[in-house]
Amino acid sequence: MKISLHKKPNSDVHFEAENSLGHKIELYNSSAPNPQAPSPMELILMGTAGCSSIDIVHILKKQNLEIKDLNVEVEGFRKDTDPKVFHTIQLLVKLEGDIPANKAKRAAQLSFEKYCSVSKMLDQTVDIQYQVELNGELLE
Repeated sequence: MKISLHKKPNSDVHFEAENSLGHKIELYNSSAPNPQAPSPMELILMGTAGCSSIDIVHILKKQNLEIKDLNVEVEGFRKDTDPKVFHTIQLLVKLEGDIPANKAKRAAQLSFEKYCSVSKMLDQTVDIQYQVELNGELLE
């Protein structure tokens, strides 16, 4: 896996990253006035939500379960001192579809605790907490 990052012209805080397939994403310093793109720390949260979502969909589809929709709300909490790393990441996985509650919970558990490379990479230093909501109802 290889990424190339370039500073955007006329800015010291705006960058563009490109992967080996030519897919691009912009990054911006979140403490700068009027950010024009997500910050690197926001991309970590997006990566965590995206990685787990891919897993959850794959796990449920493998069981021939129909997912009508999947949304993830993710919030990161950072230390007050430098480096201001995340100490906690909380995710709410919102699933809609004809999915048994135990299967929805198990798919999330397998993702966060076994398969999601981003979560597993972070869980040595970050408390990753997740909940599952199925068809508008929070699962316990």
